[in-house]
Amino acid sequence: MHIGMLGATGPAGRALAARLASVGHHVTLGSRSKYRAMEVRDTIVEKWPGLDLDIVAGDNVEAAKAELVIIATPWDAAAETAASVAKELQSKIVVCMSNALSKVGREFQPLVPPRGSVAASVQAEVRSAYVVASMHHVPAKELADLAEPVVSDVLICSDHKEATNTVAAIIGDVPGLRPLDAGELSNATAIEAFTAVLLQLNVRYKTRVAITFTGLDDSI
Repeated sequence: MHIGMLGATGPAGRALAARLASVGHHVTLGSRSKYRAMEVRDTIVEKWPGLDLDIVAGDNVEAAKAELVIIATPWDAAAETAASVAKELQSKIVVCMSNALSKVGREFQPLVPPRGSVAASVQAEVRSAYVVASMHHVPAKELADLAEPVVSDVLICSDHKEATNTVAAIIGDVPGLRPLDAGELSNATAIEAFTAVLLQLNVRYKTRVAITFTGLDDSI
């Protein structure tokens, strides 16, 4: 699938772009600056010369023309970025992986956007799109290390079953990731907020945690 990534030059965005390309997807890595995207694209490809990663660079408008689009911006830019390319996002699956968080001293605290979640704010800006909240809890550093599998459950929330299934299939392409249907988009509020707990565990125990659930079979 052709997957476009908006604001994908940060650690999480570039890690996911590399991982998706490593399992055969064609990725357009987007940014407000095409030249910044080109720098990041070259860095990824040069790091993994033996993998023939299918990644191209563009601005956010070019990335938004893909079949499926992932928003990987900081949380407070996600809705604005979606609005800026709303024409290109019409009737497409749009994945929001942003978490509204703030660090106060040594503590991470969840923030609640006006519509309850970052994903809901994106949906309000692109009403005809099929917005999915997912990929919030996968450690970026492990995701970026293409020499090793990354093991994590991945929660998916959407009001559109077909969108959930499509995103689950893409996540399932990545060895070690297990997609789980976590219900409607309203549940993104709790999922985004829980990221603060995981980051706090990282600080307290000097590690990078991922989530796994017991008692479930492997089917979504």
